Amino acid sequence: MPATHSCYTTHKALLLTILGVCVSTFGCGECAVIWSAESRSPNGHYVASASTDQCGGPGTAFVGTTVYLKQDSQPPVQILALANESAYPSGITNVGMNWLTESHLELTYRGQARVNFQVVKCAGIDISVRDLSSPATDTSH
Repeated sequence: MPATHSCYTTHKALLLTILGVCVSTFGCGECAVIWSAESRSPNGHYVASASTDQCGGPGTAFVGTTVYLKQDSQPPVQILALANESAYPSGITNVGMNWLTESHLELTYRGQARVNFQVVKCAGIDISVRDLSSPATDTSH
């Protein structure tokens, strides 16, 4: 009886290991960009870029919009991150990127997005964020 129990335990452990590898390998689905846009500053030295990514997978599905600010040849810096419940029916968060002046970028969005990360100043640029779906919400500095 002990040999059978040992064999069963080994097979069970092997199956659980294989299952774990499969879930970790295939459980995190692919991500796809479902929206993107850019806006160049009036002086041409800065570019604000935004994109919405949709990732799928069991228990790991995610829709998020990220905005970056890039100065000339410098690497881009993340300045805003929004999360959504889903891409449908209104989960795609189109972000407006409006340069009010050469040193003030206004980011606007509407919908069910949740602000997860926000920068108010980067490389001398003031950054304000407004949720257009609720006029009372203004997170400018």
